[in-house]
Amino acid sequence: MSAVPEAPEAPEPPQAPELNQPAVTPVRVVIALCLIAPFVAMLWVSSYAKVEPTFIGMPFFYWYQMLWVLLSTALTMVAYQLWQRDQRARKGGASQ
Repeated sequence: MSAVPEAPEAPEPPQAPELNQPAVTPVRVVIALCLIAPFVAMLWVSSYAKVEPTFIGMPFFYWYQMLWVLLSTALTMVAYQLWQRDQRARKGGASQ
């Protein structure tokens, strides 16, 4: 018998939703692939170090690299949009 009443247990603080979600998700893998693909394509020089086929008179070496400038832009835009969507979903999702 104790005269001191027991203190009620404090409720657990709510945990942030980011802690409950995995860090590596399929969307993040796609984002990584979109960002890595241009580097791999440009660093693999033996795949495009040739003259043929030509396109409007330009050797393959040049137009292939110029094509990757456009592809890199598109892939970066896709990665950014996916990242924005992923971040909104993780924060509880205010849709735009």
